[in-house]
Amino acid sequence: MTITAAPTEQSHWKPREVKIINEQPVAFSDLVVHSFSVAELEDPVIHAAGPLADWEHSEAGAWVMAHAVETPWWSRYLDVSCYSYRFNIVARLSESDQTFFKLKYT
Repeated sequence: MTITAAPTEQSHWKPREVKIINEQPVAFSDLVVHSFSVAELEDPVIHAAGPLADWEHSEAGAWVMAHAVETPWWSRYLDVSCYSYRFNIVARLSESDQTFFKLKYT
């Protein structure tokens, strides 16, 4: 499942929610799972395609794609401190999956 859309961060970011699964409350929230910079170019999205695909096919990316509740999405913003665009990949994970991800991959 490829990450293909770049919606605005405000339109996709959701508040924390709790669902009952097997009679147990499970909390889900959004987490930035990967972040990288692309030099300020005419079309930074084209230049970000390589790092996005590389991350998705990495061990951490494959794990996130398998455990995310929804398809992960990405956003970008201009980082004026270093004249580049900053890309964030955001995934909606359960809190236990977030803990596992942080311990293993960060």
